[in-house]
Amino acid sequence: MPMKQIREAARTVPVVAEAEVLVVGSGPGGLAAALGAARAGAETVLVDRYGCFGGVITQVGVEGIAWYRHEDTVEAGGIGAEFERRARELGASHKARRARGEALDAELFKVVADKLVQEAGIVPLLHSLAVDVVMEDDTIRAVVTESKSGRQAILAERVVDATGDADIAYRAGAPCRQTPKDDMMGVTVMFSCAGVDRDRFLEYVREHPSTFSDWGKDWRIKTTGKEDHLFTPYLQEPFDRARSEGVIPEHLTSIAGTWSTLTEAGEATSLNMVYMLGYDCTDVWDLTRAEMDGRQQVLLALEALRCYAPGFENAKLRNFGMTLGTRDSRKIVGRYSMTERDVLEQARFKDSIGIFPEFLDGYGLLILPTTGRYFQIPYGCLVPQGVENLLVAGRCVAGDRISHAAMRNMMCCAVTGQGAGVAAAVSVRDGVKCGQVSVGRVQDTLRKQGVRVD
Repeated sequence: MPMKQIREAARTVPVVAEAEVLVVGSGPGGLAAALGAARAGAETVLVDRYGCFGGVITQVGVEGIAWYRHEDTVEAGGIGAEFERRARELGASHKARRARGEALDAELFKVVADKLVQEAGIVPLLHSLAVDVVMEDDTIRAVVTESKSGRQAILAERVVDATGDADIAYRAGAPCRQTPKDDMMGVTVMFSCAGVDRDRFLEYVREHPSTFSDWGKDWRIKTTGKEDHLFTPYLQEPFDRARSEGVIPEHLTSIAGTWSTLTEAGEATSLNMVYMLGYDCTDVWDLTRAEMDGRQQVLLALEALRCYAPGFENAKLRNFGMTLGTRDSRKIVGRYSMTERDVLEQARFKDSIGIFPEFLDGYGLLILPTTGRYFQIPYGCLVPQGVENLLVAGRCVAGDRISHAAMRNMMCCAVTGQGAGVAAAVSVRDGVKCGQVSVGRVQDTLRKQGVRVD
């Protein structure tokens, strides 16, 4: 049965801001894009639908921006590394338990992001959801937002879509693709607890250590073998016992996962223990169902921890993430599409805008960058087809399934974000379309910003 429709009356929309570069979405990709553009000299506006910048870090609650890092990992540098450094300087991070890096404090990183935005002279606009675009032929003239102030427009010479779901590209008519819902990676409701006996739990972990080989047993994850002996803060046994004894329904296999920071005050601040399949995050009904289902599963996970994880006996829910953690949704069809071969065979590109270590996590595959291998990221995967002044950053860049298992990761999103922001700024400065920008000039600017391009 066709969906009922109504017709809206035409109306005049006030222009709330103008920008040389407008970045929509402020996760690791969007925040890096805005900083890259502003530092390259462009007048930049950064828009987010929530009340803070930081995306999956601050809004979902994921602390591990570089949990893949090991002794021989080759890193990209640039703004992603700066996120860790600035967080450490401002007391907004802790040493990561499973890697050589920082676990970001998701709450304090809101302030870190504010400072970065303010220092760069970026115009911030929060609580504003981008809902439409105004096109002139093949160019976005304005992005339309909805907020407490009503319907407004932002004029922009260049736009960077860092929404994660390619919302702007899709609304502008750029070709996109989407994995069928039954094949998509799962979604997560993150949560945190208070009242944990830290010493007792860590003693339990020492007596029952987990390695990445346990992911293979329980999640059917394929590794190269070199990862199998490495420690991971992963819990399975308490949830298996909870299913066998009826605390969790036996059929509910979506509960298990990792823990991160444990404070001396007894707070477990980033629990990633609910992984649910079968939700399309571009469908508002699926989003609604996933948020509600996820909260119920968190309560089951917490009860299992109280019963079967020593140290969690008196744990109480501290908070849920502000929004759902999404791994997979819509992607653009780009000028170039990243492939499985690119990320597994150390691809090199003349139009490289950065590198990323050989780290893949998704679609049943886990590879950690322990041997110094890395691949280059081409500018072409950021360039959508059919829209002349638009670039895309983050997990919705062009690529196949296995390349997405690498490109979706937060630090890689920061690489594509900085590349997109700098390219947008250079194209404005040179008066050329995004697809015609001098890649050499973009690379020179990125190097000056501390990015490893080669």
